Formats: sequence, C-alpha cells, structure tokens
Amino acid sequence: MTKDQKVVAIQEIKDLLQDAKVVYVADLEGLNAAKSSDFRRQAFKQNIKVKVVKNTLLQKAMEQIEGVDYSEMFPSFKGNSALMVSETANAPAKLIQGFRKKEEKPALKSAYLQETFYIGDNNLDTLANIKSREEMIGEIIGLLQSPIQRVVSALQNKPETVEAKAEEAAPAVEETPAEAPEAAADSTEETSAE
Repeated sequence: MTKDQKVVAIQEIKDLLQDAKVVYVADLEGLNAAKSSDFRRQAFKQNIKVKVVKNTLLQKAMEQIEGVDYSEMFPSFKGNSALMVSETANAPAKLIQGFRKKEEKPALKSAYLQETFYIGDNNLDTLANIKSREEMIGEIIGLLQSPIQRVVSALQNKPETVEAKAEEAAPAVEETPAEAPEAAADSTEETSAE
C-alpha cells in the first residue's frame, strides 16, 4: 500500500468515526467469502456500517479524532479487524451474537459506546443487553402513559360517579333536616326539665 493509499484509507476511517457514538471492532478472521458476505448483508439491513481495516491505519485514524480518546481499544487491535459503526448501541452486539449461533466468529475485540469502553469478547452479552435509545424511549413513554391512561379513564367515568354520589347524597340531605328539629326539641326538653 502506497503512502497516498494509506492517507486515503485513514481519511475513510475518520469519516466513518466522525460523530460516531457506537463503535465496535470485531474479528472476522476465519469467515469464508460467503459467510462474510452474509454478515455484511445482515449488518446493512440493520443500518450498521462494516469496514475491514488494517489495525495500524485504524489506530492512526482514531488518534486523529478529536473529542474521544480511543487509546483503551488499541491493545485489542491484533489480527483481522472489522470496524462496525452504528446508531443503535446494541445492534452490532446482537448481530455478532446472532451470527455466532451458527459460527465460531465473529468475535468482539472492543467497543466504545455511551462514553464507555468494553474490551474483550466476554463483554458481548453485556453489550447485547444494553437498551437502545429507541427501547429506552419506548419504555419511558409506556411508563408515562400508564398514569395518564388511569387519569383519562377516571375522568371518563367521573360523570357517572358524580351523578351516583349526588343521588345518594340527595336523600340523606332531605332526611337530615327532618330529624334535626326533633333532635333539637328533645334536647331542649331535657335541658328545661333539669
């Protein structure tokens, strides 16, 4: 690879990494062309960008990215590396996990998401279980809707409840004034007898 080709390759990697919130580096070594193509196809369907990169070029590109210090990931850059960039935090981990049901590879080397580094394949389950932004928003909306639905339901049933209470309260109000004068008279008689 000539110096100009390296400069172009580093720029392509930087373009992928620029403003990326979710970055995975995986090991695809051992996948034949058909399996590798299948992996890329599934990644494309899930809006995950996959690029096989040279470790040294990936490291140089990451060193040039401002705002994020990727140096914790550098020791994991050995052998064949594929850069995976996604908008959804757990999508690459789920893709790797799903693909590994049939295959031994791909293996997770390292990942950066939500301002945290995950190094090693042993973090794959943890990453797959991280809720995506959309899942979190869905849960929050569900939690917020539950009390609102109860309030709306109560308000819809309120006119019936108010009318029923008014009917129950009305006879009690009519009876109270009738009893009150008698009770007042009884208490007056007892007071005067003393």
